[in-house]
Amino acid sequence: MEYVLQMKNISKTFGEVAALHHVNFEVGTNEIVGLLGDNGAGKSTLVKIITGYHCPDPGGEIFWKQEKVSHLTVSKARDLGIEVVYQERALADLQSLWRNIFMGRELSNRLGVLDQRGMVRETRKLMSTAMGFTSSAVTPESTVGTFSGGERQGVAITRALYFEAELIILDEPTMGLSISETRKCLDFVDGIKQAGKSAIFIDHNIVHVYPVADRIVVLDRGTIAGQFQKGELKFDELIDRLTHLAQTGHLETNHPKAR
Repeated sequence: MEYVLQMKNISKTFGEVAALHHVNFEVGTNEIVGLLGDNGAGKSTLVKIITGYHCPDPGGEIFWKQEKVSHLTVSKARDLGIEVVYQERALADLQSLWRNIFMGRELSNRLGVLDQRGMVRETRKLMSTAMGFTSSAVTPESTVGTFSGGERQGVAITRALYFEAELIILDEPTMGLSISETRKCLDFVDGIKQAGKSAIFIDHNIVHVYPVADRIVVLDRGTIAGQFQKGELKFDELIDRLTHLAQTGHLETNHPKAR
C-alpha cells in the first residue's frame, strides 16, 4: 500500500507524563482509518502531532507521501493537505453558509477585492453537488447555527474537500447526533473515500466507525494495542476484543489475524 502518512517510533511526554509510547501509525492513500480509544488513550496527542501543534520526542519520524517531514508546524500541515474537523468547533454558528465555507480562505478578484458573488456562487454549487441541500429554504446566506448536526458535519467535510485536503481528521464527528443524523454524517465520510482522499475517523464507539473504516487501529494508554483490516474480523469478534481490552488492558493475541 502507498501511504499518505507514516509515523514511526512516535513518543510524547509532558513532564513526567508519557502520553504516547513508541507509536507506529500510518494512513494509506484513499484509506479510511478508524482510530479507537477511551479517554486518555492518547488520541488527541497523536492528532496534535499530525497537525503540527506538538512536536514528537526525539527519535520519532513523520513521513508524508514517503518524504520525511522535519519540524512539522500547523501551517506546514495545512499546506501539505491535512485538515481537522472538530465535532464542536468546526463551524461559526452565527455566520452564513458561504462565509463558513470560505472562512480564512476568501476568494478575491484580480484587484484584491473580496469576491462575494463568486463565493456565494461556489457555495450554491456545493450545496447541490456535495452537501445534498435541495430545499429552497436553505440558501448560501442561511445561518449555519440553524443546521442539524449531520448537516453541519457535512458542511465541514465539504469545505475540507473543496480546498483539496489529502487527509481529513474527523474528531468524534457523530457525538451527540441522532441515529438518522449519524447515518447522514457517515455518508459524508464515505464521500471522502469516493473523492479519492484519506481520513482518520476518531471515536470510542466501534458501532459508528465500523461501517466506513477500511482498517481499525486501537490505541490504549499511549500505545497501539492492535489493528485490523475490517474484513479480517467479524463485527462481533471485534466487539469481544475491545471488551477484553477494557477489562484486562490488552487485546487477545491468539487470533491468527490479529497483529
